[in-house]
Order: sequence, then structure tokens, then C-alpha cells
Amino acid sequence: MKKDIHPKYYPNATVRCSCGNTFTVGATQEEIRTDVCSACHPFFTGEQRIVDTAGQVERFLKRLERRDEVLAEKSDEEPEQKTKAKAKTRARKSAKPAPADAAAEA
Repeated sequence: MKKDIHPKYYPNATVRCSCGNTFTVGATQEEIRTDVCSACHPFFTGEQRIVDTAGQVERFLKRLERRDEVLAEKSDEEPEQKTKAKAKTRARKSAKPAPADAAAEA
């Protein structure tokens, strides 16, 4: 077996969570810092909390709100647009000459 290829092992490495919880594990680093641990993770605590990093949740919620506003505006405008579109197609159909008339003119 080759010598000096394995990292140093720390049997009493300290893990520090952002919630303040600390515990000891065996690792290749002397101190490990983490954002979420078993004491504060929603899966283990049963608490439904969104862990947000860099404001991504707020950006997503803003995007959803904007989408809902746009959809609400479109649903208000749709009846007017549909009636205008129907009126245009009716006008086009009535303005077109009959195929027999078009052949006689040519």
C-alpha cells in the first residue's frame, strides 16, 4: 500500500450548524460548517419551513404573483378580443366574392 496518499483523519471533528447546534463526527476536516442539520432540517423536525438561500424563494413568489396578475388581465380582455376577432372574420367572409364570380371576372 502506498504511503502518504490518504488525507489525515480527525476522529473528533466538530460540525457546526447555522442554527447553533454542534456535534462531533469522524471526518477528514477538523471543523465542518453547515447550513442545515438534523436538529433544524424540516424533514426531521416535521416543521414546514422554507430554507431560503440568496432570496430565491422570494424571487419565485414574485414571479408567481406577476404571472397571476397577467393571467387575470388576459381573462378580463379575452371576451372583447374574441368578439372583435369574430367580427373581423365575418367581415372578411362577406367581402369575399363567390368563386363563380371570381372565375367570370378573369
